[in-house]
Amino acid sequence: MSIGIAIIGSGLFVRNAHLPAVQATPQFTLKAVYSRSLKSAKALNVDVALYSDDAGSGKTYHDLLLREDIHGIIIALPILSQPEYIEAALAAGKHVLSEKPIAGDLKRAESLIKYYKSDKVKNNATWAVAENDRFLESYQYASQEILKLGRILGFRVVVSNFVKVDNEYYNTPWRTKPEYQGGFLLDGGVHSVAGIRLLLGEAAKPTAVTAYTTLLQPHLPPADTITSIWQTAAGVPGTFAMSFGTTWSGSEFSVACENGSVAVTGKKVEVRRGLQKDGNSTVKEFEGDNVKAEVKAWAESIANGKQHPYQSPEQALGDLEILEKMLKSGEGNGKTESLQFQV
Repeated sequence: MSIGIAIIGSGLFVRNAHLPAVQATPQFTLKAVYSRSLKSAKALNVDVALYSDDAGSGKTYHDLLLREDIHGIIIALPILSQPEYIEAALAAGKHVLSEKPIAGDLKRAESLIKYYKSDKVKNNATWAVAENDRFLESYQYASQEILKLGRILGFRVVVSNFVKVDNEYYNTPWRTKPEYQGGFLLDGGVHSVAGIRLLLGEAAKPTAVTAYTTLLQPHLPPADTITSIWQTAAGVPGTFAMSFGTTWSGSEFSVACENGSVAVTGKKVEVRRGLQKDGNSTVKEFEGDNVKAEVKAWAESIANGKQHPYQSPEQALGDLEILEKMLKSGEGNGKTESLQFQV
């Protein structure tokens, strides 16, 4: 049976990723689109009912939620706008897939989870948080290879970018002048936190962070660079360095284990056995669309009534906690911040 879906939002990521993913998911039928303006909803160029704040009587977001043929809602709005839309959809009994991060800060995220677990949610509606990097085949393969190599001895993450003023994502107003903590470090950085958390697994989940932050490029406030040390439940530390304002480019997620190491660089995974200098390694490259994979997983979770573990609000809370605590540590000149929401 086809599941009726509505998309809430009409920005770049909806156009480039969510809409194609819904259209590629056989279980889904797109029924409606909501955007804050009718003009932006029309820009998606889809032949479905359009809803907006200026579309007239009977065409608001709450009118959309009254439709009995819509069972699921994908919400991709500015970070600080999403929570009220999530709560309204759950109260209307609609399944929700909301874009990362779970919220702008831990306080709002915790209140959202409390709401989700309350009797205000109707018809056993479920809430999933979209973190597409957990659905990268490279990370999934790497995480399994790490398990084969014995206990974790350490890790390092290096993510380097330069967000120019003509970047299309930068030129969305809510990113140009962010009203949420961290700016691009939160909006983009949460992906990298999710990725390394997947690689570290349960045995080496982070327990505390210390960090320094700075602003290298004046157009990327309030900070665009983090250098951090994490302590883990395994008792071994690792490093996490990220910048959206540097002339370096690229990324590497590397985990050292007793019997070798694994490095993820883009879509490439190198598995090394023994010492790195010995050169005993294999390399695999991965393709695939991780947004299509996460939307497919959400469709399957609605159909079978079992939430995918990668999409739980608790996982997303863990991602946000690390980002917020690194930013807080940076504001405190490297003060150690403990973690309590890691799963």
